[in-house]
Amino acid sequence: MIADEMRQRLAALNPSRIEVIDESESHRGHGGYRDGGQSHFRIRMASPAFTGLGRVERHRLVHKTLGDIVPRIHALALDLAEA
Repeated sequence: MIADEMRQRLAALNPSRIEVIDESESHRGHGGYRDGGQSHFRIRMASPAFTGLGRVERHRLVHKTLGDIVPRIHALALDLAEA
């Protein structure tokens, strides 16, 4: 499962809180939707790794940490905060 892979990789950022939510079903009929889900995700996460980083820098760090997962999904929404 992609959500499990995301959690495993994001553990490297020592999150104090993490939610990986598959929102694919709410995008049924929209571009990028795939039967069975795993196309649209939301990550809510707090991490000390985000301290001192702006919004764009936090997003870049998450994308880098997720690596090759990002191109395999259609959409990724991020709600990121300092721990």
